[in-house]
Amino acid sequence: MIDPGLYMALAAVLFTIGALGLLVRRNALVMFMCIELMLNAVNLTLISAGRALNDINGQVAVFFILVVAAAEVVVGLAIIVSIFRLKSTASVDELSELRG
Repeated sequence: MIDPGLYMALAAVLFTIGALGLLVRRNALVMFMCIELMLNAVNLTLISAGRALNDINGQVAVFFILVVAAAEVVVGLAIIVSIFRLKSTASVDELSELRG
């Protein structure tokens, strides 16, 4: 069996990549994918911790996170598509004009 610490390290690397991508990129779709990467890193952490502790609570939390992430994907992609149709760009810098 693989050490849970390796899974935690992998999750930390994935979360760091997602956070850096969120801070560096200006494309709304790429930022959206970085948020999803960060959620999956948290899921990996919860699964590995639950597996190491022989507890099912980590898997239950992952189930709820996946349900919320699916709802986020539906709403987020609908917003991004509607903005792309309106402005013909997915750049976040161009979308700052939408402030009231």
